[in-house]
Amino acid sequence: MRKIKAWTSMALAAALAFSLAGCGASEMSGSSAADSAAASEAETTEDAAAAGELGETENPESGEESGTRVIVDHTGAEIEIPAEIDRIVISSILPLPSVYCLFEGSAEKLVGMHPSSMAAAENSILPKVMPDILDVNTDFLLGGEINVEELMNLKPDVVFYSADNREEYEKISSAGIPAIGFSTSNWNYDCVATFENWVTLLGEVLNQEDKAAGIAEYGHQVYDEVQAVLSEAGDIEKPRVLILFNYANGVIKTSGSNFFGQYWIESTGGINVAEDLSGTVEINMEQVYEWDPDIIYITNFSPYQPEDLLNNTIEGHDWSSVKAVKEQKVYKFPLGMYRWFPPASDTPLVLKWLAQKNQPELFADIDMEEEVRAYYKEFYGVELTEEGIAQIFHPASEASGLNK
Repeated sequence: MRKIKAWTSMALAAALAFSLAGCGASEMSGSSAADSAAASEAETTEDAAAAGELGETENPESGEESGTRVIVDHTGAEIEIPAEIDRIVISSILPLPSVYCLFEGSAEKLVGMHPSSMAAAENSILPKVMPDILDVNTDFLLGGEINVEELMNLKPDVVFYSADNREEYEKISSAGIPAIGFSTSNWNYDCVATFENWVTLLGEVLNQEDKAAGIAEYGHQVYDEVQAVLSEAGDIEKPRVLILFNYANGVIKTSGSNFFGQYWIESTGGINVAEDLSGTVEINMEQVYEWDPDIIYITNFSPYQPEDLLNNTIEGHDWSSVKAVKEQKVYKFPLGMYRWFPPASDTPLVLKWLAQKNQPELFADIDMEEEVRAYYKEFYGVELTEEGIAQIFHPASEASGLNK
């Protein structure tokens, strides 16, 4: 039986190239990193000086004065932005702060983000890599709504928002701030493709397109490897899977088709019991009993832990007769740099983790702890401790930002 490869040379090369480019700047040592940074800075300075001497005042992309540029966001809109971006706010696109930090290698320019993103950050590994993430302001969002006055106080050069949130776009743009839409749905909820397009747009906005090249290459590689194993295995028995996307205060929401859960389950050898539903849908226990799933996954948008279901301690909901509970196959999504469910900087690891849970015999050779250690070392320049590994695989309920 063909087995999935742990870390191929191509993945290592791509990872190393990216970590040297910007992600692990704080962890780099030796003269090569310093020399590379110095050379890059000198080249940029010389180019700027030459442009000034020649009287070049027009931007080739926009035709406007060199103080601005024009980019096209995921809504298809042309957005005029400052030539230099120094202050960024990320509002309704919750995973993007972690992706931005991975891309930029710092949270220095990030001045505002969603409180839910902060709840995840506070309970993630991200502050160990970039401590300044904890200093980012969240006061401009109150009850999920943008407070324009507080937003203006942050003096952002740009705001990144969810491309589907038209109301938020109107508030931001009416305040005279360039609003750049990042889409979650343009790529049919393919998490790897979505991540890739996010970093590509980040590269365009931050004028660092070359840095964006190859970041998602490893994600595509892992996906292809997982599919090759599943294809070679032929007609296999697939578990029926339920994802508890948002479960709190007596309300259960699952992930149907047309959402990330469908991608994760189909890509890793499972069947989504909720595939006949669309998007994120509220369900009840009677529906759960009817489905009787083989495996249950709980995301970090929910405060509940597997033990809450296994010990049947959730008031008003009796999980004791559900197959996944009886067979002890209830799992909490890990939380690394961000919650492992939407597209984020740990996306390639999610594919491996789910493949091993859904098809343990086919992917028995994967050591997830070692996979995570290698990934974090190469992409983030971080040597994870045993405590760090435990934190990733046993995330706190507080990461949801909700009460049970």
